Amino acid sequence: MDRLGSFSSDPSDKPPCRGCSSYLMEPYIKCAECGPPPFFLCLQCFTRGFEYKKHQSDHTYEIMTSDFPVLDPSWTAQEEMALLEAVMDCGFGNWQDVANQMCTKTKEECEKHYMKHFINNPLFASTLLNLKQAEEAKTADTAIPFYSADDPPRPTFDSLLSRDMAGYMPARADFIEEFDNYAEWDLRDIDFVEDDSDILHVEFELRREIKRLQEYRTAGITNFCSARTYDHLKKTREEERLKRTMLSEVLQYIQDSSACQQWLRRQADIDSGLSPSVSMASNSGRRSAPPLNLTGLPGTEKLNEREKELCQMVRLVPGAYLEYKSALLNECNKQGGLRLAQARALIKIDVNKTRKIYDFLIREGYITKA
Repeated sequence: MDRLGSFSSDPSDKPPCRGCSSYLMEPYIKCAECGPPPFFLCLQCFTRGFEYKKHQSDHTYEIMTSDFPVLDPSWTAQEEMALLEAVMDCGFGNWQDVANQMCTKTKEECEKHYMKHFINNPLFASTLLNLKQAEEAKTADTAIPFYSADDPPRPTFDSLLSRDMAGYMPARADFIEEFDNYAEWDLRDIDFVEDDSDILHVEFELRREIKRLQEYRTAGITNFCSARTYDHLKKTREEERLKRTMLSEVLQYIQDSSACQQWLRRQADIDSGLSPSVSMASNSGRRSAPPLNLTGLPGTEKLNEREKELCQMVRLVPGAYLEYKSALLNECNKQGGLRLAQARALIKIDVNKTRKIYDFLIREGYITKA
């Protein structure tokens, strides 16, 4: 009796012959009386009358083969399984790859057969519909109904729960501040270096050249002579733009003599073909930050010239300086004097900035030392 084999067309996926331990090739024999596990024999061992333990040569048997049609007279069951496996491996629609994997059918035959018998077949469509309806009926009793709420629950104001959930936004189901805002700090100093292989380097060069040619085409350039002229004019425009940027820096720092001297030295280095020198702060070896531009900042009009100069060099916005100044003046009036340690306890900023503000207020006579 012929049966459709339950294994794929790959011999390594089938169990070995119980007689010679070789991989089974269709057709092969299955004993109908032995098992489980099933007892398989190749045709050679079957014709020799192989017997093993309880298996006898006169047992009834089944011929396992897939060399018979199932859905189409021109397609065997083995080819049907091979088609399904190829579609799973290559993806739906890649019919040329499917045909190459099958080896026995063309691209058009694979597509036509699959669409006719597995996609547009009403038998399979009704079966899938029945399975879907059965799944929906099975989960209908266990599904939890959803009822929309007008407002999410909130804890009572000033309760223990409200203090524990401080910063929680019920409408967004999230907290204003993350549980650990510094969780990614360990990754901030990691350098991700791209693979600098020869192939990637060639690809980078080709992409850059293609981008340059596309730029020429956009500008209406049709020959390399015009391209050289275009590059020269582009370089000139970039130099003019750089000079305008430098001029705006001069106008920004014109009120500060030290900043002007620094800019002039840098400009001289650029004109002489050297790399711009960087001003260094005393012996610390740290790069000095440029003075703060106070233009348009609130509170600037309330400062005198010396206070503006302090805010520029300390890089402190006028509003914050006025607040710190008021706090130090009030404390000095209460105590009859003020020490540096008290000033640092009042304003929680960088200790060096606090020292400069304290010395300035002492020098200008706003406060006195304790």
